[in-house]
Amino acid sequence: MTIGGERDFGTAQAWEALGGAPELVERVRYTGSGNLGEGPLPVRELARATVGACALAAGELGAVRAGGAPADASPAVVDEGAVATAFVSERHLRVSGRAPVTFAPLSGFWPAADGWVRTHANYPHHEAALVRALGLRSPEPEALRAAVVGRTAVEVQELAYAAGGLAVAVAERYGDPQPLVETVHTAGEREPGRVRGRALGEAPRGRPLAGVRVLDLTRVIAGPVATRTLGLLGADVLRIDTPRLPEADDAHADTGFGKRSALLDLARPADREAFEGLLADADVVVTGYRPGALERHGLGARELSERRPGLVVAELCAWGGRAPQPWAGRRGFDSLVQAGYGIAAACAGPDGTPGVLPAQALDHGTGYLVAAGVMRALAGGGGCRLRFSLAGTGSWLVRGLAGGARAMGGGAAGYSAEPWLRETGSGYGVLRHAVSPFGEWAGGPSRWGTDRAVWLPR
Repeated sequence: MTIGGERDFGTAQAWEALGGAPELVERVRYTGSGNLGEGPLPVRELARATVGACALAAGELGAVRAGGAPADASPAVVDEGAVATAFVSERHLRVSGRAPVTFAPLSGFWPAADGWVRTHANYPHHEAALVRALGLRSPEPEALRAAVVGRTAVEVQELAYAAGGLAVAVAERYGDPQPLVETVHTAGEREPGRVRGRALGEAPRGRPLAGVRVLDLTRVIAGPVATRTLGLLGADVLRIDTPRLPEADDAHADTGFGKRSALLDLARPADREAFEGLLADADVVVTGYRPGALERHGLGARELSERRPGLVVAELCAWGGRAPQPWAGRRGFDSLVQAGYGIAAACAGPDGTPGVLPAQALDHGTGYLVAAGVMRALAGGGGCRLRFSLAGTGSWLVRGLAGGARAMGGGAAGYSAEPWLRETGSGYGVLRHAVSPFGEWAGGPSRWGTDRAVWLPR
């Protein structure tokens, strides 16, 4: 694979991490121009590589389902304009003409006594925990600013986490290395073209996941990006949430494409029985909750694999399983990982204020890697656990990509988002939204939690 006569280093790295055959990298070609190249880190290269790896995996799965070998995969073309637009899909979203709420007033960088701290309070329960942790008189930015400035960044961080909130001290150096993906093959035979003893059969062109059932246990951006991509490529994706933890409407309006959304309370026997029925007929489970959260319900990745031989389980978290304690088990979001991993400091402005990447690239990039990993696992016959983390993608960005990729420049010349924006009806009204780099969804998302918790007929 070449771009302007040069081998695309990032795609080869991502594909190798996913276990793909090196010779298949030559099957993807990039065209067009994006605008993710500003800043000190190769975000454009990350975006291109993760989508390219996903395209390779889709082609490989399609070839296997047609009775061929992975090497029979058709060439893929990825337009970097579509990639750049999709990587900031939440910014392009308009809900009946209204711009979405992306970051709440108490989410952001705040000067502490010895540096900076990043807070995340987009969800009401996280905002309440932050207010409680710091003893704020009111949930107002100035109250938070006054409470932070007299404390060290780590003190704010630990007070917030202890109360169930989210705040991370801005690190001045890059965090410890993390793997981009970890794969664990589980017990049982793995035969290409078959999953859980069932032959997948040939799939329609462009829909290599047709007939595959994906149980989506994810929230926010990274996991939902993965599952909306799997849905576009043909899977029946059913997202299940607890009614006790509502999702933000604007977030679901952006990432709810390609799937249905239902509510089940696993503490209720009838709902737990319904969930077990869904699990019994699932081919793939994608999880994105804090480590330990699903284990409390007997639904950890290891338990799922042991109970359902042949199942593909993809789990993603913020900080990675190899992170030092207590970080491995902590909650986190893209913005917090950027802060705690040293990326925000690397992107700091001239006045020293921490900065951000030009996209929530750890979220979106990890989402496409998860989708690619799932398709590679299905092509190989299922029966495996895949582990991803935002920190793993961040580690790759600052070490693997930055260490070997020659930056391709901003690439903004000639870029416009307009060719990749559409208007579609949805449960939230008319949405203006970005299309996927892999095409267009058949329709908009339903409202969060309003679908039935049943699989569609195969």
